[in-house]
Amino acid sequence: MEDFWENIYTYATSWVKEAGEMIKDSFSKELLIETKSNPNDLVTNMDKDVETFLYEKIQETFPTHRIVGEEGHGTDVTSAEGVLWVIDPIDGTMNFVHQQRNFAISIGIFENGVGKIGLIYDVMHDELYHTIRGNGAYMNDIKLPMLTESPVKEAILSLNATWVTDNHRIDPAVLSPLVKDVRGTRSYGSAALELAYIAAGRLDGYITMRLAPWDFAGGLVLIEEVGGVVTNVYGEELNILEKNSVFAGEKAFHKEVLQTYINKKR
Repeated sequence: MEDFWENIYTYATSWVKEAGEMIKDSFSKELLIETKSNPNDLVTNMDKDVETFLYEKIQETFPTHRIVGEEGHGTDVTSAEGVLWVIDPIDGTMNFVHQQRNFAISIGIFENGVGKIGLIYDVMHDELYHTIRGNGAYMNDIKLPMLTESPVKEAILSLNATWVTDNHRIDPAVLSPLVKDVRGTRSYGSAALELAYIAAGRLDGYITMRLAPWDFAGGLVLIEEVGGVVTNVYGEELNILEKNSVFAGEKAFHKEVLQTYINKKR
């Protein structure tokens, strides 16, 4: 069985690197930009091209595997049974368009709902965060250590300012005290990168009130491999086929935030 996942992993990492080169090559060409659900929800021709590239490679090599992608592939998938690839071709499209950095390709591969392979590729920094479940997590060739305990007062939290201002998903009063109590906050504009940074120990936690499966699938596998926790914002298990709130972090930090800041306000 280990050879089975090693084989999938070898193909997946090769395809992700190839897709990264496609993206870098695109910077010398015209970028076509569209909007999806609202003016801030962007999609480019590269999002679509990268997803199609990955979709075709997977279908050709592993025809029994199923695929869910941000740009429309796998809309008929209603169950997590079997081997499922959850793909975000460019996570952080707004950063990609405006900055040409701070975006990533993210892939989570699951078997019957259990994360087996996690890949997040920071294209512009050439940093590939990767894991096969049970074999440790890595950034390129560097093995990532297990996460160490981080109390709130010493933690760096990744949080979009939306969630501590007026919004229709959470009372700003819930998270505002946490923002005041942590050592610092950050927001990178790419959930995949923020989750990779937790796995690498660069961040201690990440909270958002709405995230799609392709945004968190790869990061979930990586973070669990280094001893972290990924749940919804109330500490409940995520559904890999549905949009969720997401709270990822080091275990002690995760527990303290739930007990002290979130669940006591429910």
